[in-house]
Amino acid sequence: MNLEKLLEWRRSYRKFDETKLISKEDIGDILNSIKFASCVNNRQYLRFISVEDKSKVLEVFENTKWAASLPNNLGRPKVGERPVYFIAILSDNDKKLKFNGIDEGLVISNLTITAAEKGIGSCIIGSINDKKMREILNYEDNYSCEVVIAFGYPKVNSIIKEIDTTEDQSYYLDNNGNYIVPKYKISEIVRRI
Repeated sequence: MNLEKLLEWRRSYRKFDETKLISKEDIGDILNSIKFASCVNNRQYLRFISVEDKSKVLEVFENTKWAASLPNNLGRPKVGERPVYFIAILSDNDKKLKFNGIDEGLVISNLTITAAEKGIGSCIIGSINDKKMREILNYEDNYSCEVVIAFGYPKVNSIIKEIDTTEDQSYYLDNNGNYIVPKYKISEIVRRI
């Protein structure tokens, strides 16, 4: 897949084929992408937990909130649609810099693009409880978990729809249960000089 198509395909997916597991090799490749992410001052203060055990994956899943923009919990995966793998991103509270979110964003991009190249969908979830994640994943006190990434093979499509800046940018489901993700036209959000 060429880069533009890969970036277009790499959307948030919220319904996965729970019967299709991700191979250890693919998990290794996804994790290996961490070392290629740039980071502020090369501090490398992030740590990661690869949640591969099925019972732990379900525990993490049960303690996440999904698709707040959709009504009546329509965006939360049901049995048979849940992710099969998670990566928790931990931030060292003693080493955070003012550019804190940049490192997370860069590494998340690498992780999700690497997965997408293999046909594996992902969803970045920031609606989690650090205290609960600490109980499940057992990490050190000086770390906090602000985001987890869910992975699996998508059961639905996620489609970009170009819109004007005056239109509602909230994502929604079409009649087939696919996600429609409105994105502003480049000509309306980029000023070229």
